[in-house]
This record gives sequence, C-alpha cells and structure tokens, in this order.
Amino acid sequence: QVQLVESGGGMAQPGGSLRLSCAASRSDVNYPVMGWHRQTPGKQRELVGLITYGNVTHLVDSVKGRFTISRGDAKNTVNLQMTALEPEDTAIYYCNAQNLRGEFWGQGTLVTVSS
Repeated sequence: QVQLVESGGGMAQPGGSLRLSCAASRSDVNYPVMGWHRQTPGKQRELVGLITYGNVTHLVDSVKGRFTISRGDAKNTVNLQMTALEPEDTAIYYCNAQNLRGEFWGQGTLVTVSS
C-alpha cells in the first residue's frame, strides 16, 4: 500500500510563505509524475502544479510567479514552495503521485492564509 505523507501546512499572513513537502512511503516504486492539488469547502479539488521525472513543471496560472514546485533530494519526494500567499490560497493541499498502476493521494494538509 502506497502512502504519501505531507508536511509543512499551517497558517501564514497574506504575503507570507510556506513550504509543503511530500514523501512516498515506497522507494522501490517510481512515480513519473508528482504534484499538488488543493480543495476548499464546496469546490472541486483543483490542480496546483505537477513535476515530471525530467523536472518538467506545470503550475496553474493563479499561482505562477508565486509558487515553485520541485523534486526533493530523496526519491519520490516533491516540494511546493509558496510565497506571496493570498487569502484565496487557503485550502487543504493534497499530494498526488501517478504511475502506470494508478493515481495516489495523500491525506491532505491545511494551509490557512489570514491576517
């Protein structure tokens, strides 16, 4: 059973920064694509960004220039550096990993941006 463990959520003031990290429990499995999604109450889960093994990245327009997604030094890890946070970034952030076996999700970590 694959587990994705997220860390780094919490509270920040508008304009502040937070860094999210995610690590897959199994290092013997490859995940060519890893990324982050987020969800707020009453809305569908939406993509924030993703990164491939070749370090090709994609970030949605609403976070471009503010968020950076990167692979960690350890295998099967992914980070999301969030800067210039806005109240609209408040959400539960979910780590996502994909391979030929399917798509896997973390349990989510809450990010709250408020003054």
